[in-house]
Amino acid sequence: MLSLIVFLPIVAALIILAVPSSQKQIIRLVTLLAAVGQGALAVFIWQAYDPALPGIIAAADGSPEGSFQLVERLPWISLDLGSFGSLNIEYFIGVDGLSITMVLLTALISIIAVLSSWTIRKQVKGYFILFNILSTAMMGCFVALDFFLFYVFWELMLLPMYFLIGIWGGPNREYAAIKFFLYTLFGSVFMLLVMIGLYFSVIDPVTGNHTFSLVAMASQENYIPDAILGPESVVWRYAAFIVLFIGFAIKVPMFPFHTWLPDAHVEAPTPISVILAGVLLKLGTYGMMRINFPFFPEVFQASLYVIGIFGAINIIYGAFCALAQSDLKKLVAYSSISHMGYVLLGLAAGNSEGMTGALYQMFNHGTITAMLFLLVGVIYDRAHTRQIDKFGGLASYMPVYAGVVTVAWFASLGLPGLSGFISEAFVFIGAFSSEVTRNIAIVSVLGIVFGAAYLLWSLQRMFLGKRNPDAAYELQKDAEGHEHIHFHDWKGKNDLDARELLMLTPLAVIVIVLGIYPMPVLGLITTSINQLVEVLSPVLMTASAAVN
Repeated sequence: MLSLIVFLPIVAALIILAVPSSQKQIIRLVTLLAAVGQGALAVFIWQAYDPALPGIIAAADGSPEGSFQLVERLPWISLDLGSFGSLNIEYFIGVDGLSITMVLLTALISIIAVLSSWTIRKQVKGYFILFNILSTAMMGCFVALDFFLFYVFWELMLLPMYFLIGIWGGPNREYAAIKFFLYTLFGSVFMLLVMIGLYFSVIDPVTGNHTFSLVAMASQENYIPDAILGPESVVWRYAAFIVLFIGFAIKVPMFPFHTWLPDAHVEAPTPISVILAGVLLKLGTYGMMRINFPFFPEVFQASLYVIGIFGAINIIYGAFCALAQSDLKKLVAYSSISHMGYVLLGLAAGNSEGMTGALYQMFNHGTITAMLFLLVGVIYDRAHTRQIDKFGGLASYMPVYAGVVTVAWFASLGLPGLSGFISEAFVFIGAFSSEVTRNIAIVSVLGIVFGAAYLLWSLQRMFLGKRNPDAAYELQKDAEGHEHIHFHDWKGKNDLDARELLMLTPLAVIVIVLGIYPMPVLGLITTSINQLVEVLSPVLMTASAAVN
């Protein structure tokens, strides 16, 4: 099932290649069927998944089948390197609690993004081929258990995203696309070097050969003592952790590596902004949890305070920047930077509560931010502007749209009863429970206040009160004297239409349901999070005893 869910979009892309460019509706339908197929497979995977199995590391006998699930493991590339040994690369995929939620999120966001792409008119065939390649790359990253395979999928995301922004984006699309590409490529180069160093530092306990297996690398007993990244190579292990962390931090994006994100979001078409915020940002923190922390647990322990500080900077700096924005899409982009800071803070806590909150925040942020960018796209399609001061009084004329915006924005600011509250509460419980991050958490709480400020202020300016004199819409009276909103150059329905409701309703339902009863997600991740903390805990306890 995992191979099917990863490569189904590639099958769709190959079919689209054979379809004439003029058959735009067929091209859209093929992509939608592939995305729906991914969604159906994600549900089957969810039903087949046993949340009692931990993942993270192999079973006692070295077999991943004892901890990871739906494992597919086949030889891929095997070369004899002579005196350097052999090169063993595997097609090795599987899921655990860290990845199952991201698989579900990716499948959901892909369906939503296809529906949002229905209005794409420019070079439709090329757009949907690239879209399908991107879908495969994203899903592949979350299920890959071989570092080389993970890296292939990681790099595969770059090319389609570069063209999707650079061809179908806004006026400054080339600049935004190149900036995104260079930032991510910079981190990828260092990731490649660390990956090679880890390969020659780890032995597969089953075969006795060097391996790219993420499962083997997560167990410290599999490291060769005198290897370049072995346990005795303190300086090299610190260097490897830092450069690998930076590679993932760029994707988060963590301050000061965040500047590519607002440009990419503002210039990207709405569906690509949805994917970028809903899925791609999560790959950064997922990589930290899957690779950085279990591979270098002692360096992670030494870095807790620094990671927490950067999390707090993200939270407060992102909120301040959002507060200063007049462009609605840029406001949502900076709010993403702020909310990903909560994930970093939860990871820095280093305990089960904080990391559970971090992973749950990743899922919730994906659904909430996808809603926000879709809603920005809805109003931009009609008004051809995203300037907040070009509206005013919209709630009177677009009540359904205003209602959905209210749900999304209150979920984003963490209102109790909506999903964002639960994840942020877990993050702060974990952060306050840790002596390392307690003071950082006190400062980070200010981010909630600033978040409420920029969201509520925007809500007031756009939807409440009266129409601004220079608004992007006009009011027209019908024969009975009733006022109706009129957008220039817009021929469709002013309030949400059926396609837009189909995109937004599932996300709104998820946000509300998981805010009231979060166990469908928390139940999937708890065992794996506890296992991750257990992998890290001997190092944490040893370090704590040494300090005392």
